[in-house]
Amino acid sequence: MAEYDAAEGPVHPVVRLIPETGRRVLYVNPEFTTRFEGWTRRESLPLLRHLFDTAMRPEFTTRLRWAPGSIAMWDNRQPWHFAVNDYPGQRWVMHRILLAGSKPVPGTGAATR
Repeated sequence: MAEYDAAEGPVHPVVRLIPETGRRVLYVNPEFTTRFEGWTRRESLPLLRHLFDTAMRPEFTTRLRWAPGSIAMWDNRQPWHFAVNDYPGQRWVMHRILLAGSKPVPGTGAATR
């Protein structure tokens, strides 16, 4: 258990500032965020679960209904992506590009690993 709680990794701000808009956004996700800096994983888990559950509430989600000719663009500094395979048997072509981005600007003093 001590190894689980002490696992190291990159440190990121919990809240990130989007400089172009001044908007603060959560910068945690269930795939990569394991704990808060200075907290054990066990101490972090209840708050992380709350943040993850809140972020997945319907009022904070967008669902794109694909149609022929659809194009989707988003600022990848903000969303979580969850692809739903609801097009069985359909051909799907995606071209993805990533632009060089800026280093995360903390919106608060808290950090996660």
